[in-house]
Amino acid sequence: MQYGMPTLIENKSLTENINLCKELGLNFIELNMNFPEYQLNKLENTEFFLDAANTAGIYYTIHLDENLNIADFNELVSHAYLETTRRTINVAKKMIGLRNLYGEACQPFIINMHMNHGIYITLPNRKVQMYDRDFDIYIKSFETFRTLCEEWIADSEIVIAIENTNGFREYEKKAIEYLMQSDKFGLTWDIGHSKSVGEQDVPFILRYQQKLVHFHIHDGSELSSKNHLALGDGEIDLKDRLGIAKECDCRCVLETKTIEALRKSVRWLKNNVKVF
Repeated sequence: MQYGMPTLIENKSLTENINLCKELGLNFIELNMNFPEYQLNKLENTEFFLDAANTAGIYYTIHLDENLNIADFNELVSHAYLETTRRTINVAKKMIGLRNLYGEACQPFIINMHMNHGIYITLPNRKVQMYDRDFDIYIKSFETFRTLCEEWIADSEIVIAIENTNGFREYEKKAIEYLMQSDKFGLTWDIGHSKSVGEQDVPFILRYQQKLVHFHIHDGSELSSKNHLALGDGEIDLKDRLGIAKECDCRCVLETKTIEALRKSVRWLKNNVKVF
């Protein structure tokens, strides 16, 4: 299996992230578009990223901005996010050669994506999610999104992977079910997120196990609702989850938030899974 790391806030440059990736013997870095240094205009300077990766012998995956909301009712906003997706796909097309050189060519290039819950209105006795109330408008946005992504990706080996976060809403599950009908979309299983919300997403994820293409691996705790812990510091049956990742031929991002937790996670893998 191929293991990678996230872009870490303690590392203020691509060079620092690459140096750590190489030091720990990891295969790739997931470039996070929430960071200013990995905004789209920076990623579109692909020669810089390609040269740095080639020198180090690593490759990349991409994490779209967590605020991405292609279903926003304001079309000016939703069109901006659609354009962000289109241009990110073009970046991925230029970076995919790195995967062929330093990764597994049988695995697609991953663009990771969160589902945006949208806003809710608080009533005296309940909360109403706007996307639930106006589901017809919501799902039409995803119909457009799927069609456009299929057109933009075309025959490139790129998959947009939908990640679980703090529990899929029912309207999101319906949208994801629609996306899963396309070979341009798959699932990312974030095992820490699912643990911290009582594993409520697991039945849905396992129903689409054949669509799993990517894992975010970190430990978590259901009792204290924590995640992004170093491997071995939580309550997850890590060997079971890693076994599913291997069975599904998925890459794994060791998605801790600190350098020390990442180092500890690599040590845990070496001592418990013998993968390095």
